[in-house]
Amino acid sequence: MKILVTGGAGFLGSHLCEKLLDIGHEVICVDNFYTGSRRNILHLADYENFEFIRHDITFPLYLESDGIFNLACPASPIQYQKNPVQTFKTNVHGAINMLGLAKRTGARFLQASTSEVYGDPEVSPQIEEYWGNVNPIGIRSCYDEGKRAAETLAVDYYRQHGTDIRIARIFNTYGPRMSVEDGRVVSNFIVQALRDEPLTIFGDGKQTRSFCYVSDLIDGLIRLFSKDNLFSPVNLGNPEPIEMNQLASEIISFTNSKSVVLNLPLPEDDPKRREPDISKAKETLDWNPKVSRADGLLKTIDYFKKTLNT
Repeated sequence: MKILVTGGAGFLGSHLCEKLLDIGHEVICVDNFYTGSRRNILHLADYENFEFIRHDITFPLYLESDGIFNLACPASPIQYQKNPVQTFKTNVHGAINMLGLAKRTGARFLQASTSEVYGDPEVSPQIEEYWGNVNPIGIRSCYDEGKRAAETLAVDYYRQHGTDIRIARIFNTYGPRMSVEDGRVVSNFIVQALRDEPLTIFGDGKQTRSFCYVSDLIDGLIRLFSKDNLFSPVNLGNPEPIEMNQLASEIISFTNSKSVVLNLPLPEDDPKRREPDISKAKETLDWNPKVSRADGLLKTIDYFKKTLNT
């Protein structure tokens, strides 16, 4: 297949492009380098079936493809809050443009959504049928509501035009190629620990997250894309929650760091619990994360050691 990956130079996008190439697809990577990096895709130039286009998907794109993975959007609070209007435009205008392309070409379309559509959830673990608890005018809303709108658009293109859509609700994912300035907790903790700086925990550190290693997540995305007749959202993430205090302790231990923990005020609308119910993914995709947190963190720490030393 000829597959278009928007946000293809980002953390997840670059891993997805690489995997798609490895299994024999032709890949068109689209990115405007707002948060993605050329460094993430330099090695993909060795593949004869790889093409890169620098483009902002808030503007239409005209090409031919058999499949589209729409991953383009800043994904960490620090990144998406820098320019909230552009974040919302990327989610909404970008989805409209890419869905329009899928409609014209007959391509299968996968929308990369997020666990943030659940907001600060009042139920845990979160199931796909849960509508969420989202502040529509908060500092995170450009991302949360933007992704919710993108889901709406995808489903309405399916209902109105018969577009062959998939929706992946991606929970916290980590691994090599995360940016040093990413601002997400795993990368923050690892970089701070390697520099022997205080690990900054927001609030009391008892809030939970569930972390999925990148190779597992990419496997889930490809399985979802390949599954016929699955038009409703599917959670993809590791169902094992961990408190931030414990995560900090593990990373300090794995890096042999001299760091201590520094508690800072909790940001507005920061969710207290984040834990996916992945029953649907297990049943329909035969998917379950395989990489343990210890193994995943050690691989990610090794990546950041090399990155910080270059």
